[in-house]
Amino acid sequence: MVSLCPHLAGGVARVLDRRHRRAVWTALALGLGCMVGHSAETSAVLDGWFAAQTHLHTWTAEVVQTRTLTVLTQPLVASGRVWVALPDRFRWELGQPAQTIALRRPAELFVIYPRLKRAEKYALDGKQAGPWRDALALLDASFPSSRAALEARFQLLAVRPTNTVFLVTLQPLSPLARRMMKQIEVGLRTNDFSLASTELTFSDGSTLRNDFTRAVANGPLPGDIFDANLAPDVTVVEPLRQ
Repeated sequence: MVSLCPHLAGGVARVLDRRHRRAVWTALALGLGCMVGHSAETSAVLDGWFAAQTHLHTWTAEVVQTRTLTVLTQPLVASGRVWVALPDRFRWELGQPAQTIALRRPAELFVIYPRLKRAEKYALDGKQAGPWRDALALLDASFPSSRAALEARFQLLAVRPTNTVFLVTLQPLSPLARRMMKQIEVGLRTNDFSLASTELTFSDGSTLRNDFTRAVANGPLPGDIFDANLAPDVTVVEPLRQ
């Protein structure tokens, strides 16, 4: 799950259009969890991680997102909230009130900028090819239920235990993805393998980190949380169709 998610789907289109540089990769921060490896410790982490997904249907959390850019001396920090309904719905808001909203539903993905009265729409119809298809594959890696499917997309670089989390470092197998994103570090809590953090390292040296707190698994969600509810004065564009 994966952002997301202030820069969500535009990152999908970054290879196609430099105006959209980061969007989808933040979405990936919401739960990329593929791990491959051979040691007993790595296998135990894998088994625990995938077992934790077995009965997971909804997930909500508060998030603090920190962006470190090579052109800035101080990081950019924003807080927000995430709602997830497996297998294919999520909402990610950053800012209070929300300045960016990333909304994924089965057939479409929206990135909404309330202050700008603008929304970007991306179709998820399974017919995409090339860079868009590869990016969607990464997006669908959030909260994985199948180890085999994700092992085809990522290479394990390291698993490092700390006092409270397992830090799992992954590298996308897709050359296209690696052109933008060098690696992903996923933090899993050692007590229950729940998602604690994600950190993306981009090819230009910048990073995007999400730290999750107050997470609730399988709690009720508002009935309209995955509705776009766009006001009449919001301009909707479809960047990939331009």
